[in-house]
Amino acid sequence: MATPKTYEDFEQTLTASTPPMDWSEALKAMWFATNNNWEASHDIAQEMFNEIGSWIHAYLHRVEGDVFNAGYWYRKAGRSFPKISLKQEQKEITEYLLKN
Repeated sequence: MATPKTYEDFEQTLTASTPPMDWSEALKAMWFATNNNWEASHDIAQEMFNEIGSWIHAYLHRVEGDVFNAGYWYRKAGRSFPKISLKQEQKEITEYLLKN
């Protein structure tokens, strides 16, 4: 399956049992996060040693309710703690990945 071009295309993939193997690790992590598989998403994000991995990692700890840990990862990602909903941030990260 090709990488989605839009967030709406991404949403249509969520009924599959797993994300496509040829997707980026970051997009796979967000696919699992969107499908409420925190562990699988976290396993991927913690192995990504870049700003995107840190952003996803921060988001996941925010989902978990661990504000202290989330704050650490947002700082590593060069981002401030968001004031938007978790759903809005999930969409923002995913759209960023689809465009970059």
